[in-house]
Amino acid sequence: MDPAGYDLLKTAVLLLDGDRRVRHANTAAEEYFGLSRRQLEGMDADPLIGMVQSVVKVPLRAAPWAWLYEIPVRATLLDDRQHAHAEQTAQRESLRNLAHEIRNPLSGLRAAAQLLEGELEDPGLRDYTGVIIAEADRLVDLVERLVSSQRQGLEIRCFNIHEVCERVYTLLAAEYGRRIEIVRDYDASAPELRGDFSRILQALLNVARNAGQALTENPGLQAPRLILRTRVGHQLVLLRRQVRMGLVLSVIDNGPGVPDALRDKIFHPLLTGRAQGSGLGLSLAQEFMQQHGGLVEFDSRPGHTEFRLILPMEPL
Repeated sequence: MDPAGYDLLKTAVLLLDGDRRVRHANTAAEEYFGLSRRQLEGMDADPLIGMVQSVVKVPLRAAPWAWLYEIPVRATLLDDRQHAHAEQTAQRESLRNLAHEIRNPLSGLRAAAQLLEGELEDPGLRDYTGVIIAEADRLVDLVERLVSSQRQGLEIRCFNIHEVCERVYTLLAAEYGRRIEIVRDYDASAPELRGDFSRILQALLNVARNAGQALTENPGLQAPRLILRTRVGHQLVLLRRQVRMGLVLSVIDNGPGVPDALRDKIFHPLLTGRAQGSGLGLSLAQEFMQQHGGLVEFDSRPGHTEFRLILPMEPL
């Protein structure tokens, strides 16, 4: 078998020996992994492709190769993510325009209710104006959350991602106590990250709280468990491009999973499957990640749901 023919393929191909070590890599594999053929040869293939989401593994009988690993072209995935991003951006912009339009009438409604409350002598009637004021405040808070992410630019600095994780862990532990087992699974080799600390913290907290609520709102669930995990990933497909190295923050829970009806729309603003939810947590988390050139993705089935916040380890 002449391996030179594999250089004509657009997909990355690795030829492995019986110990699953690389013995040949085609040109596309060099580009995919960002390593030369000489660097790839002799490497253990399993850690190399550990973060690759789709790999075709074919057993071979032609010595000296025992396996052929093929990594499909990711153009379709990139197109899908760009299309989803455009759709979510359009929806967020429409909602922000609507929020700006209703802000002033809400302020007028609240002010009128306060004036009316001052004129009423019957305490029972003041209860009604109190409801108007409270509901107006709730809507104002919702409007502020819709428009706030556009107000300021990113405040970029270097920090260790585990500072973010530990802050989120502390908040979750205080909020849920012993109702949920919270496990930390960190990759100590993760380098420092450049980004907006507060927005990445808020994004991770939104996703983690969403998982915590999914666990605690199902009282029949046995041994609810939430995992905060960090990993360094290679050759990750993000929003606009594929990057050589990125950071993957995973929030994993053993809850009921994402309902089928929400899977394609889960990052849309104001969409929620919870009675008390606002539908903004995951939408804002996705927006904050996209502001950093990253994204939020998920896999879910009953008993295992994993949301991954993926950030490029490249200058913004």
